[in-house]
Amino acid sequence: MVRGPEAQRASVRRLVGEHLGSRQVSRVVYGSIIGLALVVALEAHPPPPGAVVASLLGTAVAVALAELYSELVGFETIRHRKAGRAEVRHLTSDVVVVAFGIAFPAVFFLLAAADVVEGETAFAIAKWTGLGLIGVYGFAGARLSGASMYRSLLQAAAVALIGAALIVLKSLVH
Repeated sequence: MVRGPEAQRASVRRLVGEHLGSRQVSRVVYGSIIGLALVVALEAHPPPPGAVVASLLGTAVAVALAELYSELVGFETIRHRKAGRAEVRHLTSDVVVVAFGIAFPAVFFLLAAADVVEGETAFAIAKWTGLGLIGVYGFAGARLSGASMYRSLLQAAAVALIGAALIVLKSLVH
């Protein structure tokens, strides 16, 4: 079925609206902060791009497994029973989004490994897109909660300061 541009835009708006109204927002932000922290730490003594990709993916898997395990233990201690398949699927979907947030900057280092961009450029893009993503989610969260444009911008700036603090700390230490 071929759909026109307006139907496609409406579909994208619906998907974005569903995403912004879900628990996944907080999970992506959480993962993005971890990914940003790792990128900033690796930049001090930059390994080859392939090693950065492996570090990001390995961290994503490790955090996802740790998160899934802790969520399952929490579920069992609170409810005094094992989680069922549907509950495990729900927990797993949250964990996958955290892993995505952590692993996303790997895209830029894959480009560096393919000599599309320089390694330094990959670090810069990874840092600033991570910072931007955190800020955009802060803004969207504020607007969807009914905050004014000014308060939403203020909230976006405040949460972006988390990432900026990592970047500044790294520059001061090295």
